[in-house]
Amino acid sequence: MSQNIIALCVIGFFMIFPLAIGFIAQRKASGSAEDYFIQSRSMGPVAVFFSVAATWWSAFAFLGSNGYFYTSGPLYWTAIAWNVLFGILYFGVGKKIWYFGKLNGYVTATDFFKHQYGSVGLGNLIAIIMIVGTVPYLQVQLSGGAYLIQVASGDLIPFAVAALLFYLVIIIYVWAGGIRAIAWCDIFYGVLLFFGMIFAGLYVASLVGGPAAMFRTVEEMFPGHTVLQDGAWMKWLTMFIITPIGSFMGPQLWARFYATSSPKTFDMMPFLLALAAIAYVGSCLTGNAGKVIYPDVAELINSNADYILPTVLFNNAPFVLGSVLMACGAAAAMSTANAQVLAISTVYTMDLHRHYINKNMSERRTIWVGRIALLVFSAMAYIMCLYVPGLLVSIGLVTLGFTAQVMVPTCGALFWKRSSVAGAVAGVLVGGGINAVYGLGLMTAPGPFANGGAGLLAFLCNIVVFVIVSLVTKPRPQKLMDELKQQYADYYHQVGFYS
Repeated sequence: MSQNIIALCVIGFFMIFPLAIGFIAQRKASGSAEDYFIQSRSMGPVAVFFSVAATWWSAFAFLGSNGYFYTSGPLYWTAIAWNVLFGILYFGVGKKIWYFGKLNGYVTATDFFKHQYGSVGLGNLIAIIMIVGTVPYLQVQLSGGAYLIQVASGDLIPFAVAALLFYLVIIIYVWAGGIRAIAWCDIFYGVLLFFGMIFAGLYVASLVGGPAAMFRTVEEMFPGHTVLQDGAWMKWLTMFIITPIGSFMGPQLWARFYATSSPKTFDMMPFLLALAAIAYVGSCLTGNAGKVIYPDVAELINSNADYILPTVLFNNAPFVLGSVLMACGAAAAMSTANAQVLAISTVYTMDLHRHYINKNMSERRTIWVGRIALLVFSAMAYIMCLYVPGLLVSIGLVTLGFTAQVMVPTCGALFWKRSSVAGAVAGVLVGGGINAVYGLGLMTAPGPFANGGAGLLAFLCNIVVFVIVSLVTKPRPQKLMDELKQQYADYYHQVGFYS
């Protein structure tokens, strides 16, 4: 009992820390909606990197990746590749989004589409896709944080109460400090996560004789577990493409594009994010070592593979060490949840409420509407984490399949002058519909896509429909294209390929 209390105190410290940051950030705020939602476009490179990395390392990564290595062997090694792709996207696409956002005053992704396509309807569709795709992913973070609190308490705090506590902490400090509080907390969380993931893996591997001995034992006990299974290539490919694209198109990343103060930050991101992928070595070690220590998933807490790290640590590690490492997991969940809940609240407030409910809101009222939206969307995610079960990674992949659809009209706007509003709308609707039908398991995807390829199938169909419909429908207005052409010319003159 005393050990559980100490463990909870350690995790509690890492959860309470952001509360103080939130109120300090509130004192630094200017009081404008732009400052609350995107920090007046003044976020420096250190804050940007750690904010992006910490948002990227979610409960999906810290807990779900361990569970995936435990159940599916090397399938999750695609994480190394997708980190590289994510960095390339940040440089090649993100910097252009930043430039146009700064030039035209964009605050949300919807602003980008309304201007680039000259269509309010398309912008609203993107807003809905963003919300639909992000709320379930917020559920993943709440579930991950709740798992850790439940385990640390020795089940004294049930899952439902643990999720509620996690939810309340996030709400309080995001409510107070907005994106500035999130960025400041994420510098601390980012460092904690990187080293926590690596150290946890090395420690768990040491329990079975170290990495080399561990892999030999895994292969002896479970022949073939250390190699990619037959037919798994489609899921690997889908994870490689859809995970970084879906995350990159999430509203929390658009907020960071706009909040960045300098284009030089975008130039560094491919290298920095590729380097950050080293953290997944820790997940690989944890998942495989856990397979040796607990060969049967029934031996894990709640018979859930996502519990592999908490199960190993709290049953085999000194309780202080286990508590600190679990606090890293809580940080992973919190660092993503805080960004997501603010981002979707921003989308609702700026793109829907301000345009259709109250067009003349003051700066103060706009912030308060955003805060109320925090409560509503977090409550929705809380209800889902109670009643929508499933592995964290599996849920995450479905939700990322929705936000990934936004990449097609984004690239169309930036790189293809023939892209049309009709093409963008048709592509997103088809892609989102296919992801909903096949990703949610309502029907089995056809052919090779049946094995985990629903998100990729949806994305490919989106591209095909977008291109075909764009070619046979009315292009964007010439006046708009002339304006964008001039802005592109200024971009390459002022920013260039490298800043």
